[in-house]
Amino acid sequence: MATAPTRRLAVAAVFAVALGLIAWPVLSSFGLFSDKGDSMSFGQGDTGSGSAGGTGTLMPTGPKADFKVASTVQDGTKIGVVTLDGKKSGFKGKVWVWAPKQYDDPKYKNSGFPVLIALPGGNGYPVNYWMGTDLKLQQSISEWSKEGKSLPFIVAMPVLNPDDKNYYDGSDIPGQPKMGTWLTEDVPDLIKANFRTLKQREGWAFMGSSSGGFAGLKAVLQKPDRFKAVIASGPDIVPDSPLWAGHEKEKAANNPQLLAKQLIKAKGPDVYLSFQVGTKEKTAMKNVKDFIAAYGNKGPVHTMLSEIPDGEHNAKTYVPNMGTGPIEWISKQMQGPVAE
Repeated sequence: MATAPTRRLAVAAVFAVALGLIAWPVLSSFGLFSDKGDSMSFGQGDTGSGSAGGTGTLMPTGPKADFKVASTVQDGTKIGVVTLDGKKSGFKGKVWVWAPKQYDDPKYKNSGFPVLIALPGGNGYPVNYWMGTDLKLQQSISEWSKEGKSLPFIVAMPVLNPDDKNYYDGSDIPGQPKMGTWLTEDVPDLIKANFRTLKQREGWAFMGSSSGGFAGLKAVLQKPDRFKAVIASGPDIVPDSPLWAGHEKEKAANNPQLLAKQLIKAKGPDVYLSFQVGTKEKTAMKNVKDFIAAYGNKGPVHTMLSEIPDGEHNAKTYVPNMGTGPIEWISKQMQGPVAE
């Protein structure tokens, strides 16, 4: 039989553990016991080959980036951040990246993963709001992948603009930072350097809201040989940056309407454009419906529209609705990881 002092010690130990469990999230919220800012590698394996692995897989090409922990998702996975010096665009900016739990599962060790480049609306600088855990984008993808609604995407979240003064339409506007090249070449190169990815365009897609939806839509239509799909939420449909003044030819080359027309005429390759718009977004709804009426489901341009009842022009509206159709629709058109 335990003595009274022994019982008191046991009770004290249980109390201390319970108190610790209660205090941990509180202290963590104030930055104590947090690993934020620590180096992380996303379980990166050998780099440099760029070719080994399963069929269709591109192993990390290197060099390894110095990712730091930015935040922790509810399922325990980490969002990392790195400052990328874009070799092709000449632009230097931050990119946040998240990999799903499946990425570290041994049964997928030789398999590439699909990539979703997530673009914000608004200024998209100095942060990309998808990098925060409040919108639950990463946690939602984690849950949707378990439910079979979504592929387990690696999510890349670059800054959208080089400053908070102008919109650059995710494009290479003459005389301005080459944000089109940044989004469609430098950011993918970063992911290829550090993760097991897929060689074919079936492993690459965009998502974005508002101006970010425009940039993603335009990127897929402009470079269908590299990207296959997009989820465009409440997007702009035509380029509208004031910085295009005096550059009408280049502006036209970044117009989704003209790009869709050209792709239809060229008869491919097939792209999948998933739109979602809140019913309170009157202008965006009209513009998207007009675009779909003119170019949707004609030849290689495949479209779908998800109308969000009472939905407004904000990210909190868009994320929950993605799981009711849009992400499942593009996932069916893309390639996922293959288990051994």
